[in-house]
Amino acid sequence: MQGGALAALPLCLLLWTACWAACARGMTDETIADLRQETRDIFYHGFDNYMNHAFPEDELRPLTCGPLTRDRQNPAHIEVNDVLGNYSLTLVDSLSTLAIFASTSPPHSRGGNKHAGSRLAGSKLAGNKALDDFQDGIKALVDHYGDGTPGPGGAGKRARGFDLDSKVQVFETTIRGVGGLLSAHQFAVGDLPIRGYQAKVEVRKARQGIFWPNGLVYDGQLLRLATDLANRLLPAFHTPTGLPYPRVNLRHGVPFYADSPLNMDPEHGQCSTHPNDKPAEITETCSAGAGSLVLEFTTLSRLTGDPKYEKVAKDAFWAVWHRRSSIGLLGAGIDAETGQWVSPYTGIGAGIDSFFEYALKTHILLSGLPYDPANASVDSPDAFLLAWEEAHDGIKRQIYRGAQHQHPHYAQVDLYTGALRAFWIDSLSAFYQGLLAMAGYIDEAVETHLLYTALWTRYSAMPERWSTATGNIEHGLRWWGGRPEFIESTWYLYHTTKDPWYLHVGEMTLRDIKRRCWTKCGWAGLQDIRTGELSDRMESFFLGETAKYLFLLFDPSHPLNTWDAPYVFTTEGHPLVIPRRLRPAEPQRQQGPQFEWQPAPATCPLPPAILPFSISATAARPDVFHAASLARLHLMPTVETVESALIEFNSAHPSISMADVRSPSNYTYYPWTLPLEYIPKNAMSSPLAMRTTFDLSFPNMPNSPQLGTMQRMPEGILVNSMSGLRLGMVREHDQLIEMNEHFRIYAISNVALGRDEKVFMSRATIESFNPLDPYFTRTRDAHTLDLVIDVPPAPAAPSSDMLSSLLDVALGEIGNLTGLDIVDALDDMDAHPEALEDEPSYLSNLLSSLQNLLTAPSPTGTSYTPIQQTTTRHAVAGTLPIGVGAAPLPDTKDPDLAYSAANPLVWSKIYVHSTNLCDDRLPLEVAKENQVVVVPRGGCSFSHKLRNIPTYPPDAGSLQLVIVVSFPEQQSPPTTSSSKRERDRKTGEGEGVGPLVQPLLDEEQYTPGGLLRPHPIPLIMVDGGQETIDMLKRASGVGVRRRYYFRTQGVRIGNLIVL
Repeated sequence: MQGGALAALPLCLLLWTACWAACARGMTDETIADLRQETRDIFYHGFDNYMNHAFPEDELRPLTCGPLTRDRQNPAHIEVNDVLGNYSLTLVDSLSTLAIFASTSPPHSRGGNKHAGSRLAGSKLAGNKALDDFQDGIKALVDHYGDGTPGPGGAGKRARGFDLDSKVQVFETTIRGVGGLLSAHQFAVGDLPIRGYQAKVEVRKARQGIFWPNGLVYDGQLLRLATDLANRLLPAFHTPTGLPYPRVNLRHGVPFYADSPLNMDPEHGQCSTHPNDKPAEITETCSAGAGSLVLEFTTLSRLTGDPKYEKVAKDAFWAVWHRRSSIGLLGAGIDAETGQWVSPYTGIGAGIDSFFEYALKTHILLSGLPYDPANASVDSPDAFLLAWEEAHDGIKRQIYRGAQHQHPHYAQVDLYTGALRAFWIDSLSAFYQGLLAMAGYIDEAVETHLLYTALWTRYSAMPERWSTATGNIEHGLRWWGGRPEFIESTWYLYHTTKDPWYLHVGEMTLRDIKRRCWTKCGWAGLQDIRTGELSDRMESFFLGETAKYLFLLFDPSHPLNTWDAPYVFTTEGHPLVIPRRLRPAEPQRQQGPQFEWQPAPATCPLPPAILPFSISATAARPDVFHAASLARLHLMPTVETVESALIEFNSAHPSISMADVRSPSNYTYYPWTLPLEYIPKNAMSSPLAMRTTFDLSFPNMPNSPQLGTMQRMPEGILVNSMSGLRLGMVREHDQLIEMNEHFRIYAISNVALGRDEKVFMSRATIESFNPLDPYFTRTRDAHTLDLVIDVPPAPAAPSSDMLSSLLDVALGEIGNLTGLDIVDALDDMDAHPEALEDEPSYLSNLLSSLQNLLTAPSPTGTSYTPIQQTTTRHAVAGTLPIGVGAAPLPDTKDPDLAYSAANPLVWSKIYVHSTNLCDDRLPLEVAKENQVVVVPRGGCSFSHKLRNIPTYPPDAGSLQLVIVVSFPEQQSPPTTSSSKRERDRKTGEGEGVGPLVQPLLDEEQYTPGGLLRPHPIPLIMVDGGQETIDMLKRASGVGVRRRYYFRTQGVRIGNLIVL
């Protein structure tokens, strides 16, 4: 019996494993299909109501069941007027969503669809409802705005093309209007896939095109309309900087920008140039607005064959990028006319977000396409990839806040220093995780996406702006207008990781939208996400992006989820691609010189591994509750609380069920739709990382200056007095600059510092403090020092004025000749040598005059005051040796950095050896008669160089120090990093050319005869290469200056520099 039980044990384990696997497969296909259909219903509830109540106007008022149009009574109402151009915006924005829906039939359907009552579909039962609506929508646009031709067909019911008196924003019109038309055109002609749709061009009755069942013959109408709209935006690009003006009138251009080059001609310009004629128009644009036009305009240029659109968009992109700060950050607001940043704050959200997106996506869109090698730095795909990589490096270094800040997120920092300026994050910044996933930075994407998920869980929407410091909505920005960015990133992360956790995040957003935003005439935005107050506006992007990304999230087999092609989604969610017919038949190697930067070889990273006996790697992350803590989910009301958003619904609400409002977790974890089995049993969250911070305060000193105690410098702050100073310090480990655990000063009194900013103090400033104070301990640097060199002035040369006077006297009348006259004369002599036979006096006079010039004294009456030149003192960075052969430096006083004849440097006899001292020996006389010997680095070991120095009697006038000079090519460590910081170190354009290592003396010092040297020779190594050697050849004195740093509680203060 016992043996039978043991035999049954493996079978029981197998059955248990099978049952667990059945329960742990994540969301079922049926559930996903139901969510996909719910998403389709959400879209059609909004689209049908727009077509019934608002078309052909731009947007729908879902509360009042009417159209939302431009506010012509208040032109300053830019929240509406910038976007609504009076060209049926919602339909234009929705066409690509309809095309995407057309690839997937509704579940349990053989073509028929309950939505057949749509205004556009009439009463027919379409075989593919979404495809019919797509084609009917295009036909409706052509009816109202024409077919884009110059003939009678180009005039529509509303306008000929977009000849409309509408002042709109260039950015919004490009991404919604131009991008929507181009994407719909590419779906119509088959450049983008629609499952089962054949874009077959036919010729019938002298008409050529794609014949649709609704009677429209599609022959590129949308492409021509997109071209018409883009042409109306081009006047905005006529600026001195290449940055487009923020707004343009679709009919009149830019008459309101008096300084536009288009308006400089008073007779033929668009407006008077008198500044008092009209009020000044704001010329401030933003990085996103100016730099996020490349995808749409490049696609338009490639489809039409006209390069002007691509050129102006690329010029605008690079005009933004080339104005980045020295620490690699871009600002938000920028003036289109001056190119100056308007605000010193920056982040990754509003005003800047899509610039990063377009840098990477332009690389994808252009990949595999030929480009002009002469313009590779602005036209090649790798140029845009480099811009993205450098932008990401700057963000990760300056804006990203890691796990020690409770949970990773992105802050608002100073554009120029990286110092923290604000603690809020905004809803637009939720796009960034999708971009990170696309670029392969999966872990950073996953960890930062957690916070946005926790925020949505808390508010059942995404607040426009939220503070990580207070845990509350920032500055009253409490609305959610249906923005798609969070859902977009969720879609990207799901298809990167295949983690079903993201499907439940999407389910949460869908249920909350249905519960909170439904109206009988569409979907309303939330004016206050805390109270559920609705706004009477359905933004066009709700149908163009939000519903689209939800649908793609719940349709894993959609062609756009499986298509292997270099296509991209624009920042408005419109897919674009350079089609195969416009690409080389076979990949061709770029001829001529390539772009100087090439991406490092890499592979796509694998998604996070799933823990054994778990379903979701994300749900099992040890820091999943850190984001919940930062979002204050533990303060969230539960379903039993009256104020909970979960019970904010009407029991008779026609759009939801009880499944929409019941959370199994009561917010103990998130998203609130996550099933219990996703959480590992008996799991424990990792402890929150805590930053070690403290303030170091100094007392008020008598007779200390109260003003001017701090001075801003390019790399940080110079402190002139310690009186009353307070240093805020944080303990951290910085792997990027290869520095061990250290303290970093992040604030001086009330002045915040950036991550890479330094604090400079002179020795005079700190010499009054006890050097052994445990909280402020002065320590001599055992690794680095400065070599101080006095360089006398070079021999004076005659000034140009003196030479001119000598020429006038010596040459006489010939001195009136100009340089061009002399060149012409020499050319004539070279071309006609026979002329010298007739006029020998010309050449003889010239040679005689030059001879007299060399021997003539200074002409009388000519005043010449020589410029007084003095010896200059230079400091060159150096390193001390390590190893058993290292000898201590002579005990000399540290010299001042300012030259003074009364305080000369300690060593004045310097010898620069001509070789690297590897194959020859130093003459004994050199060692006895010179205090400093200089040799170039390389050729042999440092110990070998010292072995070739003979033994000499020690004396104050004999050899005291050997200086090895390193050259730039000897300091470049091999690296495959693509970061700007690493490349700058290699090229010398950044903070230096590689690190100057400490020389290794791996053996004790020996004489040339092999005996142990009784008096080891001190050695240092300095950088500077030939420039340093040239200074040492002319030097009148040399000394060494030790460096010091400070420790607090035994740990080094990393960014405190003692001058």
